[in-house]
This record gives sequence, structure tokens and C-alpha cells, in this order.
Amino acid sequence: MTVITDEMRALIGVESEPRTAALPLSEEMLRRFVHGVMEPDPVHWDPEAAAASKYGEVVATPLFPMHSMRRPPGGPDPFDDFRENPDGDGTQAGRQNGLPPLNLPFKRVLNGGTEAEFFRLARIGDVITVRSKYVDLTERESRSGNPMVIVRVRTTYTNQDGEVLTVTTSSVIYR
Repeated sequence: MTVITDEMRALIGVESEPRTAALPLSEEMLRRFVHGVMEPDPVHWDPEAAAASKYGEVVATPLFPMHSMRRPPGGPDPFDDFRENPDGDGTQAGRQNGLPPLNLPFKRVLNGGTEAEFFRLARIGDVITVRSKYVDLTERESRSGNPMVIVRVRTTYTNQDGEVLTVTTSSVIYR
């Protein structure tokens, strides 16, 4: 059984429109983030420690750009989707990456892992922009003999000057 259609294969290489964070990285935003992830390195919140470090200023953690796309003030509440679809999985049908949906016939969605490359750490005042791209669709048979599809999406995070901060490649398994 072939699940991946020619229309789906044609999406490989398709890139999303750029999505820019609603707010620049602030000291308070970063403080809350490093507190939440329990990051102990003071270069992420202490200006004196950061000034004495190789960075010379307060910097975000390497993976912070992945979490920079917050709901803008007054923006729609993502939990509203559950009113229309109480059995939804919270991914809003893949809309969070800005790519066209694949319309796969599966109910299960699994995280297949994320690879990350780091180029530069975000700094206070940076405005982060994100672009995603389908890089691969692979159909396989699961151990139980059922079809599954692995979707790989590459996402590039840049700052307001176009400098690349982080590039991630995420794998999502549909079964």
C-alpha cells in the first residue's frame, strides 16, 4: 500500500513563508525560559557573568529559538481548536510550521527526534524569524506490518540581521 502521493512528493523542497516572533527577546522572556528549563549557567541571566564570558553579553540558550514563536498579545488561543476537535492532538494539523498539510491517513503522530546545528546564540533585543521546509518523506512498514510515513522538516532560525542562529531537522512519524 502506497500512502505517499505524487502531490505529497511534490512538496519536498517547499518552504514556508517567514514567520517572525511577535516580540523581541527580552531579559524577562529569557529569564522565564532559563528558569523553566532549569539552566544553571549565569551567562543567560547575569550581566556581570555574561560580560566576563566569551560572549561578552547575556545570551539565550542554544535551543531558545525553537521556543521563540509565542502567541502574540491578543492572538488566537490555540486551545480553541479543541472546541471544534476534542480528539485533536494539539498540533493544529501541522500549521505551526507554516507548511501545507500532507493529509496523511493516520491517527498516530510520534516525535522521531530532532537534529540541531548551532551557529550563533540569540541576544537580548533579537527578533527571531523562522522558515521551515519539507526535506524528505519516507514510507516504511512498521514491525506490525502497517504502513507508516516519516516526514523530515528543516527549520532555519535567523535574527533581524539575517544571521543564522540555529537549524533544526525534525522527524515526525505518522502511523
